[in-house]
Amino acid sequence: MKVCLITTYELGHQPFGIASPARWLEDAGAEVACVDLAVDRLDEDAVRQAGLIAIYVPMHTATRLAAAALPKIRALNGGAHLAFYGLYATVNTAYLRELGGQTILAGEVEPSLVRLYQRLARSADTQGDDGVTLTKLRFRVPARSGLPDLSRYATLNMGDGRMKTVGYTEATRGCKHLCRHCPVVPVYQGRFFVVERDVVLADVRQQVDAGAQHVTFGDPDFFNGPGHAMRLAEAFHAEFPNVTYDATIKVEHLLAHRDKLNRLVETGCLFVTTAVEEVDDTVLAKLDKGHTRADFVEAVEDARAAGLTLSPTFIPFHPWTTPAGFLDLLALLAELDMIENVAPVQLAIRLLIPQGSRILELTEMEAYLGGFDAEKLSYRWTPADPRADDLQAKVCEVVRQGEREGVGRRAIFQRVWKLAHAACERVPSALPPACADGRPVPAMSEPWYCCAEPTEEQLLRV
Repeated sequence: MKVCLITTYELGHQPFGIASPARWLEDAGAEVACVDLAVDRLDEDAVRQAGLIAIYVPMHTATRLAAAALPKIRALNGGAHLAFYGLYATVNTAYLRELGGQTILAGEVEPSLVRLYQRLARSADTQGDDGVTLTKLRFRVPARSGLPDLSRYATLNMGDGRMKTVGYTEATRGCKHLCRHCPVVPVYQGRFFVVERDVVLADVRQQVDAGAQHVTFGDPDFFNGPGHAMRLAEAFHAEFPNVTYDATIKVEHLLAHRDKLNRLVETGCLFVTTAVEEVDDTVLAKLDKGHTRADFVEAVEDARAAGLTLSPTFIPFHPWTTPAGFLDLLALLAELDMIENVAPVQLAIRLLIPQGSRILELTEMEAYLGGFDAEKLSYRWTPADPRADDLQAKVCEVVRQGEREGVGRRAIFQRVWKLAHAACERVPSALPPACADGRPVPAMSEPWYCCAEPTEEQLLRV
């Protein structure tokens, strides 16, 4: 029986999330076709021939795009067994059932997908494996040969005219933290699982052989297991001394392990993404982020001293946003000389609240919440300050327009700066000049965020 694994979006990367189950399914005897709608048109023959179609939904954006692609998929093959798997699968079980999903999986899904395939190959009996699996696996080297070439995916702009082909892998899955807004939490509930070092290195090796010059470690937090991370970084650099990498690390981990920042740089780490979310301590406490505004400032200073580029991400629009608070965020970024470090889209993100989110545990949310919007996979909410939604819409448009025009980050920031001042009925002050050491800031060519609405271009592509 043939299997078709479909993904729609993984932040511009060749997806680990279908390459890993593809290996497990192939080892079980399945003929597997991998379809990545982020870069390719739908392979109609692969869909028509499949007895099992499994769609990977690791994040909000991917799930929305999957729903948009599904009518065409079902029109091509309405008789195939339809499964969904990933972080956004089990938290949206009811919605995905309405779309025709027959099996819904999350967590460490590879063995469950294999069992599903084996049952389908024998009979039509598919009961028994729905839900979240949190069992430690012995990982296998992902099967990437059936995926589009790495050159089709996002590239790394070094900031000095050079571009690098980018690979992607994961050293851990899940997360030990419980940030209230994070989509990892409803599935993993504070647990994480280590991908064995030999498997990670073998996965990197095959991507370097395929042309990768840089590798993204896509773990929710690379320092969930700092010992594992540093041993991996050392082995990575020893085998691939000319290949660079990036990773995601929480602010609190950057501070707790500041003694490791220099070694990250020495082993080839170009930049670290860190989910700051806000700079208002009251809001940070509500989100249970584990850091403060002062911690963020300290992390910026520590990273800069180590020669490590920090790429902060934010959720600037949430129920507690005010124009003054948004302007305060911008002012701090300008003061810290971080304008070039922040992808403009990060200034426009509006909080999404999926089912199962820990933010629903806050009793005060009742004052802001509306009903659940199944199509948008989020609870509706209104900000305490009604001006915030108007400001967010204007910021979104300014960011989109600036990116369409191809202007730089500072130019877009300047436009947002003016909008924020206007919302506060203040005359915009001049931005401070860039004062860092002048080193270029490396950045991915597709700097989108996992919890954002899909763009018109993405919807048209599927």
